[in-house]
Amino acid sequence: MASITMRQQPRRGFSLKKAYTHWRYMIGLDPASYLFRLVMLILFTLYFGLPVLWLFIAPTKTHKEMSDLPSLAIGNLHNIVDSFNRLANYNRGIMFTWAQNSVLYVTVALALTLVITIPAGYLLANVNFRFRKALLWATLILMLLPADATVLPMYMELYLMKLINTPWAVILPAGLAPFGVYLTYTYYKTVMPRDIVDAAKVDGCGDLHMFWWIGLPLAQSVIAMLLFTQFATLWNGFFNALLFLERDQLKTLPVGIWVMAQQTGALNPNPTAYGKVLLLRPDLALISTMTVLPVIIIFLFSQRLIVRAATAGAIQGE
Repeated sequence: MASITMRQQPRRGFSLKKAYTHWRYMIGLDPASYLFRLVMLILFTLYFGLPVLWLFIAPTKTHKEMSDLPSLAIGNLHNIVDSFNRLANYNRGIMFTWAQNSVLYVTVALALTLVITIPAGYLLANVNFRFRKALLWATLILMLLPADATVLPMYMELYLMKLINTPWAVILPAGLAPFGVYLTYTYYKTVMPRDIVDAAKVDGCGDLHMFWWIGLPLAQSVIAMLLFTQFATLWNGFFNALLFLERDQLKTLPVGIWVMAQQTGALNPNPTAYGKVLLLRPDLALISTMTVLPVIIIFLFSQRLIVRAATAGAIQGE
């Protein structure tokens, strides 16, 4: 009976060298660079994330627990309701008036910003007209000027126009954004080459029609960038609202938080030093959390919109 000898197949064991080679191919970094980037990412996450985490945890504590308990210790969720009730009863519910003012000012200022910056950036990028370079240089100079340097001229101008203590004192300066104009200018210079403009003019398309049918459809991603950057700037704006609006009924949420802290002594560890205190430190932490939440939400949605708009233009060949 013939015996058949089977050749044994070599076992494929785990190879550390192959695994390391595959890992280097997938990551594209050597272990030292990868470890350095990982450590820096963790440090930056802790540096910026821990204060935000504390801000969300602080309203769950009482005034005394904020000093006695560890910083990241979670208190009772019922304390959030108590803090909100004190905020709602503070100065006859003026917190809601401040929130309405912030929403109104930001909405109108964003609309004004888009109406001004998108056409202005398009004109500077694609239309040759007199004093075009001078306007571009003026935009760059205004963009580089410190904001504090323009406060006094802006206040005098608004005072002469009798706009101090009106919503327009905050809306009009916020709607004029030199950075937005320059961002739109550089964007159109990149996505709208001169050949497209010349071809459209040969076909008899005017500047207005070219902007409406070509410029605006290409502006999706820059509009998303402007919405996020301007929203964060306007929503967190403090100095202009503090200087130009003196009446409490016209103030915004950031200025309102400052007013609460100044009038109640809520940031002092010993509130009895101020006599009868209406608000405590957890209350200010809660209203600060409520103020930060819209910025975080807009940030998350705007990032997705920017990526979607940019990839859509690349795929569809817009």
